[in-house]
Amino acid sequence: MQQVRQVVAKEFEAVNQLIIDQLHSNVPLVENIGHYIVDAGGKRMRPMLALISGGACGNLNNHHLTLAAVIEFIHTATLLHDDVVDISSLRRGRPTANAEWGNAPSVLVGDFLYTRAFQLLVSIGNMEVMTLMAEVTNTIAEGEVLQLTKAGDPDTTEAEYFQVIKNKTAVLFAAATACGAILAGAKQTDIDRFYQYGLDLGLAFQLIDDVLDYEGNAAEMGKNVGDDLAEGKPTLPLIYTIKQGSKEDAALIHSAISNKSLDQLEDVVSAVQRCDALTYTKQLAAEKSAAAAASINHCPDSPYKESLIRLAHLAVSRNA
Repeated sequence: MQQVRQVVAKEFEAVNQLIIDQLHSNVPLVENIGHYIVDAGGKRMRPMLALISGGACGNLNNHHLTLAAVIEFIHTATLLHDDVVDISSLRRGRPTANAEWGNAPSVLVGDFLYTRAFQLLVSIGNMEVMTLMAEVTNTIAEGEVLQLTKAGDPDTTEAEYFQVIKNKTAVLFAAATACGAILAGAKQTDIDRFYQYGLDLGLAFQLIDDVLDYEGNAAEMGKNVGDDLAEGKPTLPLIYTIKQGSKEDAALIHSAISNKSLDQLEDVVSAVQRCDALTYTKQLAAEKSAAAAASINHCPDSPYKESLIRLAHLAVSRNA
């Protein structure tokens, strides 16, 4: 990841400063919570994608810095809201904002970050970017609600699962890369290819996230192993086990999702591994990663293109 970031190191540093500057508020609690979650770090893949995509299209400019901050603020807002909905207590190895300050402040500061993001979007002054970001933000909200309706539902299908992760996760990746292309002045066919790159990358990234929930290390991931199961989320490894596992394993997973229970976490992990559900999920992630890389084959060779291809590979080879 450090190699990937190096290609936009100077711009990335400027984006981090812009994020800090734009967290300013006359209400101290807003700044406190905003800094708390932003300073926790994370991969910052989404804003980085906006920068690298602009470079890959041959025109990385100051508008890309603002776009990257917009993407990060929207992502951070979703994290604040997610943790409240999921009653999460740990993120990136630290207590969540709602664990520190409570639910109401977390939700309201999430709202502040959303609105600050759209103030920044207005400052870019590109109607095509504003239109796409408005659509994507609305889709993310729909994805959150769809995921909520599926919590505790063991009959969720693989197609429904993919709809959730597309809406909730992948579209923001796609917005980052497509808007990066738009601001670089790319033609529509290239914008569409960059959108597809981001979409497939986001799907691959989420698929591996769902694998790590059953074979990851809590210290490396910064969250508790089994969190998704405790929230009753029917992720792909569980859906596959219900469909392909033995009757006993299927019944075990069915019960665990319905009851949102970690009581039999070790048995659930064993069942998921026994029927190769993790291998299946990784295989799909690898296919999405390959599709992402193929989407930008048309781009001229450059360090930026190389970084995008490397990111596609990193999405499926990470352990946190």
